[in-house]
Amino acid sequence: MPRLGKKYPVNIEVVSKPKAQYQTDEYFELELPVAPAVMIDDEIVVEGNNISEYELECRICSRLELPQPDQPQKPLLKRIFKPGSN
Repeated sequence: MPRLGKKYPVNIEVVSKPKAQYQTDEYFELELPVAPAVMIDDEIVVEGNNISEYELECRICSRLELPQPDQPQKPLLKRIFKPGSN
């Protein structure tokens, strides 16, 4: 995520706490998402799950009204040896 903060005019804040701190009554009263989560402004983009860097970049571009980034290429070996192609 810090790389996206350098690429786009956005502020990235990463919050990391022990899991037990996310499960307290005080945390639930803040009405923040369950970790892991990603928020853009007040919108919860993903909660309780991870998100790919590409999808996060797409969401940032949408919010900034910028064109969508190009889909990243799969590594060469993954393109050659597709799963299930025995």
